[in-house]
Amino acid sequence: MIPFFTFSQKKEKNIRKDDYYIIKNDSLTIPLDEIIVFKRRKFDSTKEKKYYYWYYKKVHHAYPYAKLASEKLTDINNELSGIKSKRKRKKQIRKIQKYMEGEFTDKLKKMTRTEGRIMIKLINRQTGITLYELIKDYRSGFKAFWYNSSAKLFKLNLKNEYHPESIALDFLVEDILQRSFANGTLENQPSKLPFDYFELKNEWKDISVINTINEYIEKYK
Repeated sequence: MIPFFTFSQKKEKNIRKDDYYIIKNDSLTIPLDEIIVFKRRKFDSTKEKKYYYWYYKKVHHAYPYAKLASEKLTDINNELSGIKSKRKRKKQIRKIQKYMEGEFTDKLKKMTRTEGRIMIKLINRQTGITLYELIKDYRSGFKAFWYNSSAKLFKLNLKNEYHPESIALDFLVEDILQRSFANGTLENQPSKLPFDYFELKNEWKDISVINTINEYIEKYK
């Protein structure tokens, strides 16, 4: 490594080459990707730890589908923006309808109720709109209403929004996501919603994992 970092003191100009800089006065700067390191989460009891990791697994199961929804939404919008013909647009929208029915409604049915609720919230996080609005954009309002009504039979609401700034359970989800992004167990996809996790972390520093999850269980039992 020594020859690589050695350079003449007579250099008069700054020289950039890929990932390193040779700067006047013999200083060297290497730009690095930002790395966030979290302190290991501490639990007050074994019960709290079990509650947390029970919900942790639910979030990990639901997140990839929300991420997929965001990616597909971007692809769909890009495809439709390049189609001028009304006939071709209608044909493409029919394909989108089939995809949405097969990709999202079927997966909702296969998930547990908890996983389904998390996925609906995370689709809002990843796309900036609710799953109800996502369906409504490519189907009639009646179809979106029908999907929502059917979901309610399973105590799922496609209009649910993600609010980690005001809902304790949503912040718990965000905390799980951020820690998972940092350790590489989930692939990071930035939220389309305007909130700052690190500011919220200070606000929710006294959050009770047990009480938060118990309130959720009581609400939907």
